Amino acid sequence: MHTRAKGNLAEERGCEYLRKRGLRIIDRNVYNRFGEIDIIAMDGQNVLHFVEVKSAQSYEQAIYNITVSKLQKLTRTIQTYLQHKKLTFDYCIDALIVSDEGIDWIENITL
Repeated sequence: MHTRAKGNLAEERGCEYLRKRGLRIIDRNVYNRFGEIDIIAMDGQNVLHFVEVKSAQSYEQAIYNITVSKLQKLTRTIQTYLQHKKLTFDYCIDALIVSDEGIDWIENITL
C-alpha cells in the first residue's frame, strides 16, 4: 500500500475513533501556505481539536515523527485557519497515533 493510501486509512480510522468518543468531525485535510491539518473536530464543550494523525508499525515510530518543527508549522496553520474562518473557540492540538498496536489519543500536545 502506498504512503498516501496508508495515511488516508489512518485518518479514516482516526475519525471513527474520535466519533465514538463523542467528537464531531468539522473538517479534514485543511491546507494553507503553512501546512496541513489532518482532522478538525469539536467536542461537547465547544473546544476545537486540531488533530495530527501519525501512523507507523509501532507507537514509537509514529510518535517520534511529531517534531518541534512539525508543531510550529501546525500552530501557524491553525492560526491562519482560525483567522480565515473568524473562529474564536478554545482549541487544543492533539495527536492520534495509529499503529498495528491500536490507536492512542494524546490530547493537548504542546511545544
